[in-house]
Amino acid sequence: MEELPDIKQLDAEAKDALIVVLWSEVQKLSQQLVKKPKKTSQNSSLPPAKGFKAQIKSKDKASEFKRAGSIGREGGGRQLSENPDQIITAKINNCEECGTKLALSLQQLIQRYDKIDIPPIQPVVTRVERYGCTCPECGQQQIATVPVGMEPGSPFGARIAALVTTMRYGHGISYCRMNKMLAEVFGLEISEGAIANLLLRVKEQLQSSVDGIVESVRSSRLVCSDETSARVNGKNQWEWVFQNDQVCLHVIRPSRGGDVIREVMEENRPQVWVSDLFSAQKTHPAEGWQVCLAHQLRDCQYGIDAGDEIFSNQMKQILLRAFVMHRRWSELAVSTQAQYRLKLRRDLSLALALSPTQADGVRLQNRYRDLREHLFLFLEDSTIPPTNNSSEQALRWSVIFRKVTNGFRSDWGRDLFAAVRSIVNTGKRQGLSAFESILVALNPLESLFP
Repeated sequence: MEELPDIKQLDAEAKDALIVVLWSEVQKLSQQLVKKPKKTSQNSSLPPAKGFKAQIKSKDKASEFKRAGSIGREGGGRQLSENPDQIITAKINNCEECGTKLALSLQQLIQRYDKIDIPPIQPVVTRVERYGCTCPECGQQQIATVPVGMEPGSPFGARIAALVTTMRYGHGISYCRMNKMLAEVFGLEISEGAIANLLLRVKEQLQSSVDGIVESVRSSRLVCSDETSARVNGKNQWEWVFQNDQVCLHVIRPSRGGDVIREVMEENRPQVWVSDLFSAQKTHPAEGWQVCLAHQLRDCQYGIDAGDEIFSNQMKQILLRAFVMHRRWSELAVSTQAQYRLKLRRDLSLALALSPTQADGVRLQNRYRDLREHLFLFLEDSTIPPTNNSSEQALRWSVIFRKVTNGFRSDWGRDLFAAVRSIVNTGKRQGLSAFESILVALNPLESLFP
């Protein structure tokens, strides 16, 4: 409506129509003026590091330096070692006051504590002297066989390679700082160029373990997947993770599309896929799909913050009840589990039949009408997680590494990082530390797979 018509010339019916049009325009403008709630880590996928940080209440000076749980424990602030390398026993010979000799039978243990230190660290140098000769009978040149791991080539052994790899890709230490630390702490002189060459060799040595991880992912019945951004040669790429409770695979690719999933999985079809609602994840090849409910809880909270009073809170309560049921699932009888599932689906149907008027409530309701078959798959099978938190946890260090180093300056560095993260996170699922996982993967006689 460009200009207001002459009111006096309008009949009652035309005035009613004009009022309806103006009212509609007022409602549209009112919606535009409504201030959207601020997105936080509680109502969106915004990481906590970018959210608002409340001021910590000040404490009294005495408690400010007191570490909780350290007072009154044997040995001060830590448990005593089970197998000390040596024990110093301090007993009394004579009374300091009168000089009387004190029998051992009168004395009792009143204090026990550990003193811990590290001996000077020096590299162990093994020199290999290899002999050869010409056979006097046949004239063939013969050379002695050396033990496995002692072949000619790089002078640095597997433990140094595992240490350097852990320091770089497990702690984000730069080549320059690593060079200084190795010299000052370990007494090992190794140049930055030698570190780069060592990591190049590590990449080749880890490939067989990575291939085993790929095959394990492809044969898994359950795969959880997520992705995060990565910087390679000054350009944006994407780090993908495919994992379950046994194995974890990281790959970094220029694409965030479903072609990465098809490349990794090839023609293999797991039974269950767990992920968020990103469009590429919807192209997964699995028979069943469990939507990450942690994301949905935050979205429902955003709907509540935005002013939806009809649907969002109802849906949030249903999701929270599902989480409680999942935690108690093993305690329930099969018949009780069936009743709980039936009631949850009934409540979901009632919530989807509501009539929200706020835009975010309507949007969420339409979403869950489409996803209702993928919300509670974990209540049918206890091995299926209700969230994709494990994938986000697997990517957490990658995000920190990206912020510390600003990304990768070469494709081989990118691929080595993905290989190391795959091996470290797979080893973690078997109770190995990062260093132990890399060391096992570098040993040709051992395997990460039991």
